Amino acid sequence: MTSDIVLSLSALTGLAMVAMATLRGWDGWLALKRLELERAGAADYGDTASLIDLADMRERLRKLEAIAAGVDL
Repeated sequence: MTSDIVLSLSALTGLAMVAMATLRGWDGWLALKRLELERAGAADYGDTASLIDLADMRERLRKLEAIAAGVDL
């Protein structure tokens, strides 16, 4: 009887520890996404780096469209 209680409490404690670690990781991921959104909102489109990123995104889009159309690059 006592070993069953100890085993149950140990399993419950382990589950609680895993849940806490998972929640801390989730909170960190959300904080990262919030930071990324703040940076994206603060970016000025007149900035050279933003223009380079935009050009890179357009080039990737062209390549994906060419792949979808079956054109060999």
